[in-house]
Amino acid sequence: MKLREEVQKAGGFIQLELLVKQVVEGFISGIHRSPFHGFSAEFAEHKIYNQGESTKHIDWKLYAKTDRLYTKRYEEETNLRCHLIVDNSSSMHYPKVQQQSLEEMNKIGFSVVASACIMQMLKKQRDAVGLSIYSDQYEYFAPEKGSERHHRMLLAQLEDAVLFPKKDSPTDTYKFLHQIAENIHRRSLIFLFTDMFQADVARDELFEALRHLKYNKHEVVLFHVFDSKTEQNFEFANSPKRFVDVETGEFINVYPDNIKENYESAIKEYFKAIQLKCAQYKIKYVEADIQRGFNKILTTYMVERQKFGG
Repeated sequence: MKLREEVQKAGGFIQLELLVKQVVEGFISGIHRSPFHGFSAEFAEHKIYNQGESTKHIDWKLYAKTDRLYTKRYEEETNLRCHLIVDNSSSMHYPKVQQQSLEEMNKIGFSVVASACIMQMLKKQRDAVGLSIYSDQYEYFAPEKGSERHHRMLLAQLEDAVLFPKKDSPTDTYKFLHQIAENIHRRSLIFLFTDMFQADVARDELFEALRHLKYNKHEVVLFHVFDSKTEQNFEFANSPKRFVDVETGEFINVYPDNIKENYESAIKEYFKAIQLKCAQYKIKYVEADIQRGFNKILTTYMVERQKFGG
């Protein structure tokens, strides 16, 4: 226990669960000032009425307030199955941070908080959630369940992904996505958090694996996690720098300004290529910039949940 506490001080979270509740509660309160106003008024206890359902449980008081039909939900109901997939390869632990916080996170920290926030939303609606984590191996798998014990077990696994990073561990994402697809047997809404850093030779295989995830009528959302400050806009001071590939150990020594223009052009084309491929395979693509907070992630979750049948 003492070792874990020391590691948390070095680069983990202080009270992940409280941090997640803070983010989710702030988001839900903000919904009242957004296009989702009305939809979320009784978010935890209601669902939108679907034509053909019994009218027995319609909440007519809520209808009077919102002019939309909602039915009351009950504890035994589970209308959605969701599976979260987190890339825990070495590149996801960029940039280095002293302590994960809302003010400063790396890519894995952002992915963990975003995943935990989605879990919290699912918990509020009493839906089932599963989790897969991979790096240079398939680290963890848990099927979709909705119990409090299950929820806490997944939170602990997510936190461990941040606390105990793999060093210099390349990954073939596509291999693990195929394995994960084989493990998800019932129709689910799947959220994948990855920085999409994959060797060119494996890129086609990666999208074939994403297609495999859509098998059995799953819906797949790709959250492309990146740090816009340095990975997209290449904002480095123009002094001699060594850039190291955290997965292979390869490096180059350069002045940033000498390669900035070519780098930004190449990364723009790369992002566009990913978006086009996702559109081709009917996979929802969402930019997940760690500098921009979690509202985009949670809004995407709510929209996809409604489309999926919540």
